[in-house]
Amino acid sequence: MSTSRAPLTYSILSLENAQSTNAIMSHYADSDLFIKLSKSEGDLILTRDQEDATKLQVGIDYAKEKGVIDKDYVPEKYITVDVLGKSPDEVSDEILGYLEAGDDGKGSVIVICGLSGTGKGTTVAKISQKLKENEGKDVVCWSNGNIFRSVTLLAATWCEQNGDGSFDAEKALTKENLADFINMLSFGKFNGKFDTRINGLGLDLLVSEVQNTELKAPKVAKNIPTVAQVTQGEVIIFADKAIQLMGADGIFVLLEGREQTVDYVRTPHRFILTLSDESLIGKRRAAQRLMAGALKELKDGAEDGEVLTALDEQLAKMVEEVGN
Repeated sequence: MSTSRAPLTYSILSLENAQSTNAIMSHYADSDLFIKLSKSEGDLILTRDQEDATKLQVGIDYAKEKGVIDKDYVPEKYITVDVLGKSPDEVSDEILGYLEAGDDGKGSVIVICGLSGTGKGTTVAKISQKLKENEGKDVVCWSNGNIFRSVTLLAATWCEQNGDGSFDAEKALTKENLADFINMLSFGKFNGKFDTRINGLGLDLLVSEVQNTELKAPKVAKNIPTVAQVTQGEVIIFADKAIQLMGADGIFVLLEGREQTVDYVRTPHRFILTLSDESLIGKRRAAQRLMAGALKELKDGAEDGEVLTALDEQLAKMVEEVGN
């Protein structure tokens, strides 16, 4: 196998962070098997991203046709951040540097975009940590997911009240019904903190209290894709209002997502993470998979030789699954 170029011990592997994946990528830098696995992983990511973007655009175009979002809308300019060779700390510091240049002491809305594998989630987590611990800021990481789930819950409840209980998208997801469902959602301070309230069709719930129960019930989970495709515009508008409300209250809101949706959230703090060497997207994902697979097989405090053997075995197994 390849010659080790960086420490690859159990303690490094068990960190399960960028240091771990960088050590794995360095170790397998000259491995044909790792290169093959990385290419396969990279191709899968790029293909899935393109497929997701195409599906999402259908929903955006539908929202424009309905007049829910402005077809001539132009977002503020994005700042491109090349993450090649940079640690998560360095990437987050670079982004925060732009914010400090225009700091007015108030809250801000920070948008982070980029292809899968560019480190959006890690960057958002680091920015949140630094704002909270170093500057004492109130930070919220916003996701549209729970809003889509809330609309889906209302649609499913409507079906239960107006049919045989099965989900009938054609009847439930009319333009009029969707407008009603969105009007049953409100965002504001409840019990002293910002939250989304679902109030209609006999329901009166706070999202923070049901996000792991009612909003993850089967009748919601299995119907989200159908609902999301026809409510992109409505959810975008709702989210923008909620995010602006929090920003005006002095909260730093971090929003991670695809440009097609986060475009519609007004903020000058917009960043796209890129990798000038796109092959690293596949290499990172391959390293993450090897790390996860090896850790499942290893005992705490495993010897260096055991770590390398476990990684080699995972690599051979994954490459065999890829095929020729």
